[in-house]
Amino acid sequence: MASDEIPRPPLKIILGSKSMARRQILAEMGYDFTVMTADIDEKAIRKENPEELVVALAEAKADAIISRLQNTAHSKEDANATLLITADTVVVYEGTIREKPSSKDEAREFIQGYSGGQAAVVGSVCVTNLKTGMRKVGWDLAEVYFYEIPAQVIDSLIDEGVTLNVAGGLKLEHPQTFPFVKEVVLSLSLSLCPRTNLQWSVKVAFQF
Repeated sequence: MASDEIPRPPLKIILGSKSMARRQILAEMGYDFTVMTADIDEKAIRKENPEELVVALAEAKADAIISRLQNTAHSKEDANATLLITADTVVVYEGTIREKPSSKDEAREFIQGYSGGQAAVVGSVCVTNLKTGMRKVGWDLAEVYFYEIPAQVIDSLIDEGVTLNVAGGLKLEHPQTFPFVKEVVLSLSLSLCPRTNLQWSVKVAFQF
């Protein structure tokens, strides 16, 4: 039986991020996408609350990319089915917000603090429909508990340089880091209706 459904144009995705991890996630999910970077001064945007900070940064990245697109040949026709995805992540340790380490010494200090202790990873995702302007923003918070991390593992991570490219110097999925993750308690919050500030939340714990 023939379907009366009107065919929809293929979905286009722009990933507004430099993160290789975010590119890998979209690729593994089977999506085709292009990459643009916002190149904003993230230090100019400050919030005391980490959840508010990552949301503000993700939205600022989206606004910067949209402004750039408006000054190029990107037309409304191009935006018929285009989603712009931006994101941000920080780490919170003992009440202090940590972004990317500024040096190897700071990265070492960060990781040594996590050893046998706990840190929180706060991330956000902002999805903007470039045709309608509709935007959905959500954040998640993962409380991460660690076993003792041996000094030689910390040295290896520092020498590799990966710690300088991630918030808080912390890349949980790294093969040298993951074995020392004891437990992750994940909390999610999604803005369902911006006009009413309606939020959806869930909390899940994972033990390793």
